[in-house]
Amino acid sequence: MNTLIRHIKHYIKYGFLGPFLQYISNEKNLNKLKKNHNIKRIFVMQTPQHGNLGDHGIAYAQKDFLLKNINDFEYIEIPFEEVFKKARTIKKMITSEDLIVIHGGGNIGDMYLYEELTRRFIVSYFKNVRIISFPQTISFSNTLLGKIALLGSKRVYRKNKNFFIVARESKSYEIMKKEFGEEKVLMTPDIVLSLNKRGENDRKGIVTCLRNDVEQKIDNSFKNDLLKHLKEKYQNVKVSDTRVDYRIFISQRNEELQIIWETFRNAEVVLTDRLHGMIFCAITGTPCIVFNNFNHKIEYSYKNWLSHLDYIKFTQSDNIDYIIDLIESLKCKGNLNLTEGINSGNFSTLIRLINNLAYSEKIKEIS
Repeated sequence: MNTLIRHIKHYIKYGFLGPFLQYISNEKNLNKLKKNHNIKRIFVMQTPQHGNLGDHGIAYAQKDFLLKNINDFEYIEIPFEEVFKKARTIKKMITSEDLIVIHGGGNIGDMYLYEELTRRFIVSYFKNVRIISFPQTISFSNTLLGKIALLGSKRVYRKNKNFFIVARESKSYEIMKKEFGEEKVLMTPDIVLSLNKRGENDRKGIVTCLRNDVEQKIDNSFKNDLLKHLKEKYQNVKVSDTRVDYRIFISQRNEELQIIWETFRNAEVVLTDRLHGMIFCAITGTPCIVFNNFNHKIEYSYKNWLSHLDYIKFTQSDNIDYIIDLIESLKCKGNLNLTEGINSGNFSTLIRLINNLAYSEKIKEIS
């Protein structure tokens, strides 16, 4: 019943009231969006201002990736809370030469329905503009509500011939092709894996970065026992997280990310059940033990992109002695080869798609 009520509230707020805001929003302070006719623009929409550093890592990496690959475009970021308010103004000035990028992540589904409804609005409202949804995980529940939500998304995404979507692991890729059409789906790693944040470090102690929310899969009793054993065995154990309990605005993003990257970079081993806990370890060259979460995003991201890294270990074991042995084996690695990471060629299909949409008059097939 609570889930049903939550879904109804989200449909009312983001499915009906949200789009209505475009007609009553104040256009004050939107002058910076006015068209400079000599410059094409990328509107990056639905970026975070909440406290999830994984999402902020995505926003940081998206900007870095886009400016490196199409640097003759002006970059304009529209946070999630401003999408409906600014949509009407943007629509008045946007042209077919501009691009819209929708923030990547793991929210195509019914768990974070407010995100999914906002994405649907963008795709349907800006139907004459070329749109790319950056690397995402799809996860609709097998409930009646989940099935209804999937049907709604399928209808919107299939209808827009200018919309393309990127999966960040193979399970999502297969689901998206089936539901949204093969012609509009491609696969790359999570965009944060395009970053390299390795550097000087002073590795001391163990860092934990464990969930305490609906996406958690590991048992609370196991988590508590594990923390107890870690603190008994190791002198320096730091409890950390990639989620903070305060809002992070665009101007604060870089500083907050540098803090968490520095924490990871100076750990001997990180234990995490967060996707971006694992990814932050990969990009900082930090030994890591990864536990699964409630869906497929961690397991398949590891299998597809990170299983070759001998400093990242994925496990579904709840045997604490085994986990301690893993920690000891990773501690022995010391400072790692700073060039060891993922293959940048894994993003080549996304680069081709961006350049195709940015510079071609006619959209070519994805390949």
